[in-house]
Amino acid sequence: MYTIGLTSWSEHRSLIKNIDHPLTLQEYSAFFPTVELDTFFYGIPRVTSVAAWLTKVPSDFKFVIKANRSFTLHPGEELTKYELSKKINVFKEAISPLIEQNALKTILCQFPPYFDATAKNVAYLKYLIKELTGLPLSFEFRNRSWFNSQIFNSLIAFCTQNKITLVAVDEPSIGQLSVPFKPVITNKQLLLIRLHGRNKAGWQRTGPDWRKYRTLYDYSDEELNRLKDTLFSLQNSVQEICIIFNNNSGGHAAQNALSLKKMLNVQFHNLNKKPPEQLDFF
Repeated sequence: MYTIGLTSWSEHRSLIKNIDHPLTLQEYSAFFPTVELDTFFYGIPRVTSVAAWLTKVPSDFKFVIKANRSFTLHPGEELTKYELSKKINVFKEAISPLIEQNALKTILCQFPPYFDATAKNVAYLKYLIKELTGLPLSFEFRNRSWFNSQIFNSLIAFCTQNKITLVAVDEPSIGQLSVPFKPVITNKQLLLIRLHGRNKAGWQRTGPDWRKYRTLYDYSDEELNRLKDTLFSLQNSVQEICIIFNNNSGGHAAQNALSLKKMLNVQFHNLNKKPPEQLDFF
């Protein structure tokens, strides 16, 4: 089974002609059966807010939730193990409506570029898995050391043993500053593929406006067809392949996602009713 989604729901105005407002979750879920949210990465929302999301989507809709940055050792908040454990409990409470309604696809744990393949960091992975026992987890590594052949084989075995989805990332190929695209099945339930685009200059850009360029990329039909062939080769090895388009600095994610959907010849059922398009008189 293939599922396709985008990062966030509000930014994708190209889905509805002449729309004059950010998309609502109800409008977004008329087109896609899943969404990736980074809300939890920056702060943990109230459980009532999370429960409200479920009133806007169909019963089969699923959420990919990005783990809080303190869980993945991003800068900005250094916690003791006791403090971290307490925060994880708050996180678990916040996502409880999603769990109760079977609306949580996976928790995306995206580790920072400096989180390299060391014994200390492997020990931390084991600690995090224990703290999040019973929850569906996906690990994304952004340091190239995890993809050295011998280490990568051990990583595959580690993720398989713990039923962790090893995220496959498509991003610009810029040597040691990037990670290779390696879709490998480590969890028979789910393979998560995240597409950031291939804008080499934008990926390395710094400064206050870096977000405008980092994922500024429009996948060509040729590139999407090659991805389709890769997906076809994997489809019999896993229950679900979920593809998330994150190349939205220029608003290309939605149309790229719809193009891939057409290439895969898949239909998403039990979506919300599509809103009527506004007429353009001028």
